[in-house]
Amino acid sequence: MTQTAENNRPNRRVAVVLTNLGGPDGPDAVKPFLFNLFNDPAIIDLPGIVRTPLARLISSRREKSAQANYARMGGGSPLLPETLKQAAALSEALADAAPGDETEVFIAMRYWHPLTEDTAKAVAEFQPDHVVLLPLYPQFSTTTTASSLKAWREAYRGSGELHAVCCYPDAEGLIEAQVRLIRETMDRAEGRPVRVLFSAHGIPEKLVAAGDPYQAQVEATVAAVVARMGLSDWAICYQSRVGPLKWLGPSTPEAIEQAGRDGVGAVVVPIAFVSEHIETLVELDHEYAELAEQVGCAPYLRAPAVGVEPAFIAALAQAVDAALKTSGVAPQGASKGGPCARLKACPGGCSKAA
Repeated sequence: MTQTAENNRPNRRVAVVLTNLGGPDGPDAVKPFLFNLFNDPAIIDLPGIVRTPLARLISSRREKSAQANYARMGGGSPLLPETLKQAAALSEALADAAPGDETEVFIAMRYWHPLTEDTAKAVAEFQPDHVVLLPLYPQFSTTTTASSLKAWREAYRGSGELHAVCCYPDAEGLIEAQVRLIRETMDRAEGRPVRVLFSAHGIPEKLVAAGDPYQAQVEATVAAVVARMGLSDWAICYQSRVGPLKWLGPSTPEAIEQAGRDGVGAVVVPIAFVSEHIETLVELDHEYAELAEQVGCAPYLRAPAVGVEPAFIAALAQAVDAALKTSGVAPQGASKGGPCARLKACPGGCSKAA
């Protein structure tokens, strides 16, 4: 590799791979998307001989209701268009930060197109010197980031040293973006009392008991936001529960009901989601808004996902830069030693995932 005269750093071919869940792009894609989701052993931890037919059954039973929910968003998930905007913004930020590098940002979705296997082929054709896996999940979980890392390792056969960001729960730019959006949303309450409800996607309690650091990292993100804003009335809650297992709680509906009993409104913050999709646009904006009206939780307001907020995109760019200076799987964030070092849970989870 050559050196640039301008900044005396190596010209590198860098592939940055944004990983996320994915979502159906139309009604016909709903059933296969659901099958791919529930056929992942990270989601249903059963032998394939049991899991695969169960995934077929679940996807068949849920197809119509899921299609109805996606119809409320125009028939498909907005997750890919949202991620494409983030990829474009990140590409621009990386070009500004490292003009001597040839960097290309790719998208790898776990359960729908562009699937990990297809993106792995595209990255291999790019022939990178370095590959940076950057999950669009700020908080690490075996159900999300670990699954994406595993899928990439199984699919990728190209060149380049692998670097992976496992998590960034208290990255400065993430917190700055959250704070700005929450403040703007609270202003809409016009002085009426509101409780800030930090709503994260739930996972079964048994995963946390087994060492999954997700809950601790959600709490770290919230703690950073609360400290920055000086909030006094707030709570953490979890949404999107499915199945018979006991999930993290309290649930977001329970938190909304409690706010109603306490005579305050709610500002709901999708603290673990960085893009708008079915959990925000349907679950939070419609289903839980209807519940809030029923239980007298008013006003009911929802802060946007961080999306392409400049501070958040800057945090992603900084995570890429830091990842390129390390090898393997490592956390990125604002804390000295990384947020996971403070939490003392993620290194074990990440090493198992890697």
